[in-house]
This record gives sequence, C-alpha cells and structure tokens, in this order.
Amino acid sequence: MGQVVPLPTPEPAAEERPVLVLDLGGQYSQLIARRVRECRVYSELVHHSITPEAVRARNPLALVLSGGPASVYAEGAPRIDPRIFELGVPTLGICYGMQLMAQNLGGRVERTGVSEFGKTDVTAEEGELFTNLPSEQVAWMSHRDSVTAPPKGARVVASSPSTPIAAFEDPDRGLYGVQFHPEVVHTPYGNDLLKNFLYTVADAPPTWTAAAVIEEQVERIGAQVGSERVLCALSGGVDSAVAALLVYKAIGDQLTCVFVDHGLLRKEEATQVVETFGNHFHVPLVHVDAEERFMARLEGITDPEDKRRAIGEEFIRVFEEESRTLGTIRYLVQGTLYSDVIESGGSGDGVAATIKSHHNVGGLPEEMDLELVEPLRMLFKDEVRRVGEELGLPERMVWRQPFPGPGLAIRIIGEVTEERLEILREADSILQEEIRRAGLYRDLWQSFAVLPAIRSVGVQGDERTYAYPIVIRAVTSEDAMTADWARLPYDLLETISSRIINEIPAVNRVALDISSKPPSTIEWE
Repeated sequence: MGQVVPLPTPEPAAEERPVLVLDLGGQYSQLIARRVRECRVYSELVHHSITPEAVRARNPLALVLSGGPASVYAEGAPRIDPRIFELGVPTLGICYGMQLMAQNLGGRVERTGVSEFGKTDVTAEEGELFTNLPSEQVAWMSHRDSVTAPPKGARVVASSPSTPIAAFEDPDRGLYGVQFHPEVVHTPYGNDLLKNFLYTVADAPPTWTAAAVIEEQVERIGAQVGSERVLCALSGGVDSAVAALLVYKAIGDQLTCVFVDHGLLRKEEATQVVETFGNHFHVPLVHVDAEERFMARLEGITDPEDKRRAIGEEFIRVFEEESRTLGTIRYLVQGTLYSDVIESGGSGDGVAATIKSHHNVGGLPEEMDLELVEPLRMLFKDEVRRVGEELGLPERMVWRQPFPGPGLAIRIIGEVTEERLEILREADSILQEEIRRAGLYRDLWQSFAVLPAIRSVGVQGDERTYAYPIVIRAVTSEDAMTADWARLPYDLLETISSRIINEIPAVNRVALDISSKPPSTIEWE
C-alpha cells in the first residue's frame, strides 16, 4: 500500500488575518490603512469603539491606533477598551494613539506648553521600530500634548528637541508608540518604520498583491453568483472596467456589460471602451448610442444641478430599456471602492448587498430588485489600478484621470450644445496630448478644459474676433478631498494655449485656473 501524502494546508486569505487600524478621529487614519497595504499587508479601518471580543474574532496580525485632534483628558475624547491591550496582539500607537496607550497603561500625558507641528529632527536609538534606520532623521509632528512618562516596562527609543519621549517600545507586551506620523510623506523613513513593525514585530507576511486579490475575488464571485446572469453598467472609468474584468474572469459569458454612450465623453473615449471590451477582452458588450436622447434632454438647461438630474434620469430610462431586453438578471456589478465604504459608514462585512440599501452607480434606479456584486469594495483606488494592470487593462484606461458621470456637460458653463461640445472636446484633447507629452499625466490628479458659454473680443489676422475662452484646470491631490492647483511649466502652458487658439477657430483666449480646494472645487459645476 502506497504512502498517504497529506495535502498542503492552503494559505489563509489576507482578509482572514488583517491589520486593524483603529480610527481615533485623525485626518490620516485612512492613509495609515493605505500605507500598510503598500507594504503588501492587508489592513482594514475600524471604529475605535470595537470591542476586545470583536478584535479577537478577527484574529488580527496587528493593531494600529491612529492619531486624532483631541486631548486624551478632554471630555468626550475618543477612547478604546483597555482590555484590547491585554489581547497579546502587537500594537502600534501613532500620535494620539500613543498618548492613549500611555494613559491607559500607567504612563503620563501632559500639556507641557511646548507644541510641535511640521518637520522635526528626531534622534532614535536601536530598537525594533528603528532597526537599520539612521539615528538622526526627520519626522512629521502634529501635537500639543506629550507623553511625559512611558508605561511601566516600556523603553524610550526616540526623542526630539522639544519632546523627550518621541517613541517607546515594550517588546514583551508587543506595545509600541510613536509621537510622529510615519504614514505621511514628510517622514522620509516612515514606511521603513511601518515595515519594521509589520514584518519584524508582527511577523506579517507581505502577501497582499494584485495577483492574490484577483485569485481570491474570482473565487468569491463564482461562489456568490453561481450560474446566474450578471449585468454591469460600464462607464469607461477604471473602477467599473476593473470590476467588469474581474467578474468576467470568474463567470465568463454569464456577464453582460451595458455601455450607455451619452455623447458627453471626451474625444474617442467611447471608441476606446468598445475596442477594449468588445474586441480585446471579448466581454459581452451592449453599446447603446444615446447621444441624441441626452442632447434633447439637455436643450435649454443651464443650471448645473438641473443638468445632473436630466442626465441621471435619462440614464435610468436607457438602462432600464436595455436591461429588460436581456431577460432575467439577478446580479448587478458595481465598482464600489473601500473609500466609498468608509465614507458611507459601511463595515465592509460581506461582498453583497441589495441595491435598495447601498448603491453608488450614478443614475441606477433604486427600484431595481438586483443584488450587488462588488469585487472592489475592499480596495483603494491605487490598488484597483494595480489589479487592472495585472488583468491586462490598457495603461490609458488604468491611469485614466477621474471623470465626472455627467461628463463634459458640467464642464460647459451654460447650455450644452453640439457646437460647444465639439469645441471643448478638441480643446481637452490638445490639453491631454500635451500633458502626456510632457510626462505629467500621472503626476496630476486631474487636468481638463472648461468652456464658459461667454465670448470675448480678440484679434486674429488683423481682424476682430468674438469667440469663446477656454480655461485650463489642473490639480494635484491624494484623494480629491483637498487639492492644490498644479504649477505647470510656463513653456507647456504656452504650447497648450497656442495650439488651442490656432487649431480651434471658435476660441481666441486661454486662461489658467489657479484656485485650490478649498475654497474652490475641482470641477466648475
């Protein structure tokens, strides 16, 4: 009788043992979760009120306590259950999180009258957090309170000129704290410190990769939908595109994508979507050319909110008509991202919900009795792009800048007409071409042209002109919550302006929007 060889035990999915980031109200809480994932370790952002029992049930590899604007002694300040520190889970406290840890474990936190904000010189000693890092480094501080006595058993391992206790460690209990913010780019060795905590202290395997995400989601999607038919509203953006490809990889021709072309896209974008999905990936695709219907709905409308409502309502009508012709469909693919889940207060538990309780696909009707398939709901935008690259999505679609659902309609300030759409498309195409040629496209969060429906006097060929202006809008941002206007090189701006005016007869003036968000918004409408 032959020897029985035991099958290898499969590696647990990354989600089965996450790093939990406890949100204590800090502006960088979501950024901490992203930085952990950049270290290829899966993380989730959870509310600070999570119970020790709930933490134990998740079996996390590590905990991170975020920063926050409060004082640990203030009434109503965020707290955590002190029993969490007794679970034996490696824990890193950042800024307020460090102070809360110290207060709960017998240390002392005080307002010494000395505050630190911005880049600060830090002197570090050899320890688990600072292994192979320079003893003299720069870190980003943002605090008024300070830890003036560490918890019993903890050793001080870093200091700054104004903060004698800038970091402490208690390896026996797996407790670590830093007063500065390692998650921000202004702390040059911050990612290295996080890696030391994750890899050395928590023994977290760097297995959170695009390939692993695809493999896991394909399995989950197959288990969720079985042999049922699935519908995807394809917008041409990276989120819906990656979601569609993941579902198609899992269930093949059970998926049908519906691309409603409202005629408000940028130059050649509709063609690119059809070419990519219908011809390159061979995904079943219904292409609905509805430009005439949308233009008829927009006739005479100038108010931006009225534009949005008209476009959304017409999208519903077109989508309903097309979905009815496809027969019985039970599931709808949606490109919900983890940032959507966080901002809507979702827990992230499970991958399916009914469309009546949660949806964010612009214009989809709430009365549709469909269950959602959301393969991206635990991914941040940068992770979605990496998955898209792994799936073979063309670079131009993977790195496509965010584009509003109403499209160019809200980049025309005034009534949308065929003439104005054509002018704006050509101007925007020139802008995008020159931005890409300068190698700046991926450095910018968004860059686009705006057409105010006004005219101004100009002189071309010794003749008076009375034509439209074009406004260039280019911004840098991490997440679109705030944005700064991009300092584009003058010679690039000169080239863009010259081309737009020379190549588009209906334009005689180009302006640059140099306002930030806040007080302005990124889009004009």
